[in-house]
Amino acid sequence: MNIENTKAQMRKGVLEFCILSLLQHKDAYTSDIIAELKQAKIIVVEGTLYPLLTRLKNAGLLSYRWEESTSGPPRKYYSLTENGKSVLTELQNTWNDLVQAVNKTTQNPK
Repeated sequence: MNIENTKAQMRKGVLEFCILSLLQHKDAYTSDIIAELKQAKIIVVEGTLYPLLTRLKNAGLLSYRWEESTSGPPRKYYSLTENGKSVLTELQNTWNDLVQAVNKTTQNPK
């Protein structure tokens, strides 16, 4: 078993949920999203994030706006749509159920 591959697949499986969760608090620029994920120990590169953001936008979960930057080209800021907020709520409920189920299976029997 390749443990690194398994760990990467686990992180990849929750990446969309993490991105939607970050954007519920504030709109964010791509590098801000990467920095927040990195701080949370979820390492992701731009080559992974850009297609994922596009997929979430095309699914109607995200929108974006352009803002002028004082240090370079305009920046694209992503935000949750109303549909994105609804999906996030469903994912939060599913996540909570999953955490409970995993905890039950990994705890020592009493």
